[in-house]
Amino acid sequence: MIPDRLISLSSSKALPFLTYKSVSSSSNSPRSHFLSFLQSCSHPSHLKQLHAKIITEGLQCSPSILTAATLSYISISFLNSALHLFRIIPNPCPFLWNVMIRSSSTHGQFHLSLLLYSNLLSSHLSPDNFTFPFALKSCAGLNNLKQGRQLHQHSICFGCHQDLFVDAALVDMYCKCGDVNTARQVFDRMPKRDLVSYTSMISGYAHNGYSIETLDFFSLMQNSDVKANRVGLLSVFLACGRLGALRKGECFHSYAIQTGFLEDILVATAALDMYAKCGSLVMAKLIFDTANCKDVVCWSAMIASYGYHGLGNDAINTFNQMVEIGLKPNHATFTSLLSACSHSGLLEEGKRCFTSMQLKYGISPKLNHYACMVDIFGRAGKLQEAQELIEQMPMEPDSSLWGSLLGACQIHGDLELGEKIADRIMKLDPQNSGYYVLLSNIYAARSRWTDVEKLRKKMSGRRVNKEQGISLIEFNHQIYKFGMGERSHSQSREIYSYLEKLSVLMKQLGYVPLLEFSLHDVEDENKEMALSYHSERLAIAFGLINMNPGTPIRIVKNLRVCRDCHNAIKIISQIVDRVIIIRDMNRFHHFENGLCSCGDYW
Repeated sequence: MIPDRLISLSSSKALPFLTYKSVSSSSNSPRSHFLSFLQSCSHPSHLKQLHAKIITEGLQCSPSILTAATLSYISISFLNSALHLFRIIPNPCPFLWNVMIRSSSTHGQFHLSLLLYSNLLSSHLSPDNFTFPFALKSCAGLNNLKQGRQLHQHSICFGCHQDLFVDAALVDMYCKCGDVNTARQVFDRMPKRDLVSYTSMISGYAHNGYSIETLDFFSLMQNSDVKANRVGLLSVFLACGRLGALRKGECFHSYAIQTGFLEDILVATAALDMYAKCGSLVMAKLIFDTANCKDVVCWSAMIASYGYHGLGNDAINTFNQMVEIGLKPNHATFTSLLSACSHSGLLEEGKRCFTSMQLKYGISPKLNHYACMVDIFGRAGKLQEAQELIEQMPMEPDSSLWGSLLGACQIHGDLELGEKIADRIMKLDPQNSGYYVLLSNIYAARSRWTDVEKLRKKMSGRRVNKEQGISLIEFNHQIYKFGMGERSHSQSREIYSYLEKLSVLMKQLGYVPLLEFSLHDVEDENKEMALSYHSERLAIAFGLINMNPGTPIRIVKNLRVCRDCHNAIKIISQIVDRVIIIRDMNRFHHFENGLCSCGDYW
């Protein structure tokens, strides 16, 4: 059936190139004229009128005209029209099938692309090396690993699995669907590898959390004389930031300068973010100040950087500067800004930002904005206000939002509210060990050991395993990992001996271990020993043993620093006269001369 809107166009004013009479009266074939026009026409309104003229001339059933018209309509605006034309073409050739599959995938119509692929198979035609890359792209877009694996099998059956573009699409699909191991297997079997396949693998490692593998694979690409592109640099900056690998990040920064990629604002923003997450806020600010054409993403990254370093007022000032030059903040900007207010205890400023977000900038708060406000209220001890905000939200709160309030209950020792919230959370997310630990700490602070034991049994019954604390430290361009009480490191004997000597000096300066958060059914001496060997302390001892005097010790930890370690590291920084920088799951702590930048507010 011909679309009504196209028929109505047949009576509209003709375009100049269709006003001459020879279209219907010339000795030349009308079909050849229209084929020529369709091949040269690109303006949407011209295409509409040309299609209408084809209908009035009675050529709408010509296979050659239909094919040419379909190819001319291949854009996001006319995809439906192209699909209609495609469907009335008798026995479309494989080339035209590929065009439709590619166009649907390119314009984000992934379900349509895969439906067309299925229809291609049903038409007893064989897909080829032009079909699979875009069908696989659609699987990646839908995160449909099951169908992606089926297409992988099809590519083998139809003899396309050794094609460079098909293999590169397979690597990309597996990475984006989270199966980096299979992606690596495909990559390793490729007879030839290009920049696209290397970049897909690097990006896949980075975005699936394989940070060390990201850096290793980037080195492999460089050793293969394949030059990195922007995507590769974005991935390694992301990986360095996660690992706290400052020295490696500096090398990539130098490479970005030499290759000119740092002029790209996305690369500059990624480098800024890397330095901030590695604890070098000075370098982050330098890159920000020298970046050209800063966009809202770059400004938001700088605001976020100030935030997790506990410099809330600097974050607010940066936000005001951004607004003054005419840039409009977005959802991410306000997430960074509200988070900065939370980490710095800026209650009133946070409330003003939350209000202006809606009234001044017309941005409706999302779940993460409410989570920031709950955290702001909770840290300030306004637990009732935090609970009321959650209950008044226009959307359903998730477990992480309730978890923020539970953390505030631990800080302020509100057992009654903490129990109520924990009951809700454990129904929403019963396998998250962090919430059990928070409630256990609330009980332990009240010496409610029976309740601690019940909670431990509940975790065991539900097979909930407590997440192990891991600390990372970079030394000589390598990343070293430490877990609590770990003795597998080659320098373990030196590390534990060093900590024992530090312990004596710490007690002389008034350090008293906080034993109430350790297991109640072990002796105090063993409790103290367990606290002394938390992962961050092992990493600090390793750094002090191996690094040159005066070199800052930089640690990344996957969990929140406990109160006892926080107290201990303040004293250690005083004893060894060393700056110790720790990034935990929430924020940065800069320890120096017995003090912490967080002001004991975290």
